[in-house]
Amino acid sequence: MRGTRTGLGRTEFSIALMAGALLTATSALAEPVQTFKTQKVDVKVETVATGLDHPWAVEVLPDGAYLVTERPGRMRLIRDGKVSGPISGMPEVYAHGQGGLLDIALDPNFTGNRTLYFTASVAGDGGSGTAVFRARLSPDEKQLSDVKRVFLMNKLSRGNIQYGSRIAIARDGSLFISLGDRGRQDRAQDFHDDAGSIIHIEADGSTPANNPFKDGKRALPEIWSKGHRNPQGITFDSQANRLYTAEHGARGGDEINTPEAGKNYGWPIISYGVNYSGTKIGIGTAKAGMEQPRFYWDPSIAPGAIAVYRGKMFPEWNGDFLVTALKFELLSRLSQDGKGKITEQERMFEGKFGRMRDVTVAPDGALLITTDESDGALLRISRAAS
Repeated sequence: MRGTRTGLGRTEFSIALMAGALLTATSALAEPVQTFKTQKVDVKVETVATGLDHPWAVEVLPDGAYLVTERPGRMRLIRDGKVSGPISGMPEVYAHGQGGLLDIALDPNFTGNRTLYFTASVAGDGGSGTAVFRARLSPDEKQLSDVKRVFLMNKLSRGNIQYGSRIAIARDGSLFISLGDRGRQDRAQDFHDDAGSIIHIEADGSTPANNPFKDGKRALPEIWSKGHRNPQGITFDSQANRLYTAEHGARGGDEINTPEAGKNYGWPIISYGVNYSGTKIGIGTAKAGMEQPRFYWDPSIAPGAIAVYRGKMFPEWNGDFLVTALKFELLSRLSQDGKGKITEQERMFEGKFGRMRDVTVAPDGALLITTDESDGALLRISRAAS
């Protein structure tokens, strides 16, 4: 900082800052229950479990246990604060850089069919890419069976970044999957390349009848929308039945979008960010035929996931967006007015718990958040006692 005198060199000072932030997050996690004041309600943050290796996603099973994915390729069960050993039957994943075992989602009829879906990066000829798997969880919750890969992006490539990889399940049981551009910008504008797109497939991997390019002539039949950089958050608003994404920009320009059939969201031709070098991206911020973001952050917060709150525990947040942030280690709450304008209202827990990755609304209305750390945690946010 200007005017600050220190005996540390620049490198040593940076290391000291990082160590201080890590110590703060570790200290917070050491306290099993904490209370925080937010703008509208006091909340209680409970550390459900620690010792997870870069946990990427969490789902709640019907019996109340938590199913968590770890990026190195393991899926675990958490019940009563105890973390199980790895669930067997997992396919091999490509766990390098940002890749590995990523999102998870339960089939709407999970109680009857025990079916779940998960995404992962996998290796093959030409490099690696994002895949979608379907499997069954055994009744004793220790093993996956009938594991089948139902989708693999059509072009694998080198590099270990920007896989996208969230899952949103529509009311009809079909799957919307977010795919990043894999660090190669131009792929997001190639409509015969899955990279940089939202794809829409049936649970068995086939093409839904309502897809905009189902004949495959102008674009791949699985593509729903294009022009996305790295959408690591995707969700449906259960009340409005509308799809939303939270997407990483470059330096600035993280976005919330509402992907609609056949539309182009502009990356890398338009963006509200700049290249990491500071140079301009594309032609600017707008172009005819390309969609504007519903909201954007500048500077970037590095969004990890997005949820629209429709739970009973926090009626004050009804309809609000909740977006986790990796860069600033926080949970952002945004609201939408009657005209559809989205405004960021507050930033919660900044720097308290580490890099926040997933956010899920549990059946009881509490929030579940994973922290993307080598000693990652599962957090539960509930209403504090008055």
